[in-house]
Amino acid sequence: MKAMLQKIGLPLMHLLDPEFAHGLSINALNMGLVPTPGPVTSPRLTTTLAGMSLPNPIGLAAGFDKNAEAIAPLLASGFGFVEVGAATPRPQAGNAKPRLFRLTADDAAINRFGFNNQGMDVIAGRLARRPDSGVLGINLGANKDSSDKAEDFAKVLTTCGPHVDFATVNVSSPNTEKLRDLQGKAALEGLLEGVMTANAAVENPVAIFLKIAPDLEPSDLQDIADVALSTGISGIIATNTTLARDGLLSAHAAQVGGLSGQPLFDKSTRILAHLSKLLSGKIPLIGVGGVGSAEQAYAKIQAGASAVQLYTAMVYKGIGLAGDIARGLDDLLSRDGFENIAEAVGTKREEWL
Repeated sequence: MKAMLQKIGLPLMHLLDPEFAHGLSINALNMGLVPTPGPVTSPRLTTTLAGMSLPNPIGLAAGFDKNAEAIAPLLASGFGFVEVGAATPRPQAGNAKPRLFRLTADDAAINRFGFNNQGMDVIAGRLARRPDSGVLGINLGANKDSSDKAEDFAKVLTTCGPHVDFATVNVSSPNTEKLRDLQGKAALEGLLEGVMTANAAVENPVAIFLKIAPDLEPSDLQDIADVALSTGISGIIATNTTLARDGLLSAHAAQVGGLSGQPLFDKSTRILAHLSKLLSGKIPLIGVGGVGSAEQAYAKIQAGASAVQLYTAMVYKGIGLAGDIARGLDDLLSRDGFENIAEAVGTKREEWL
């Protein structure tokens, strides 16, 4: 019945304003109107990411549940792990509406939300009531008007860190002025050292990931790899949304903001593969950008990812996509003779270089 409601509901949701429809999807999760079969798993899909045991390597990217309002149903929706946020120290409204656009002809979306969220204190309160099981992370953000964005990341980690399994330093959103400047080597090193110091002070330190942009040059990637290794972070998420607009067909293609979805797949996977080569397996990578099928998740893994995340594809295929991808990935691993995810990581990296 729930699967049927989802099938009927998706086309109807696409008749509504995208941001309003997104809010309805959060409500539907909390009302139990979407399938929540629990994490899809098997011996082949079970894996370890930065010391965390995952039932499968398919994660929900940050941005879907910005305010941690639907943690329990999302953890039961087939995902192996879930990331909420981004959270900033103080609540902020974000950019003016409209700020989310469907690019249906491209299986894509453009957003310029600007870290709209209810602030770290409200979000931490919800995180504190999370289910005991499941792997949950928080995306760390900085307030738009902050004079010290690096300090903002540490503040959010200190407040939310006790309730999560991992935290992501997000310096790659294109919608907060000067945020991407923090990807420069010196700024990034100082930022991550501050976050790592704050993490050490948390009662149970968590895995720390860095989320990077896809619009980077090879020299930028070398700097990021060097800083990642020197600061001791747990992994890199590659990548966030892009500012590129190549080959788009949809009417909203020229909207300002970050582009996500299918057009990002090749670009983000090439960045992933280059990082994989630079890091030589020393820290794990999480592949995100255009994942909408088991084949695409598998391609990310074979390009060098230990796990993947998705978000935009659910706009077009529904919340059940996570479980579908996990089951399809299990079949692909079996077909190719891999006994586990780790065996497949990076096996076709050279094809993306």
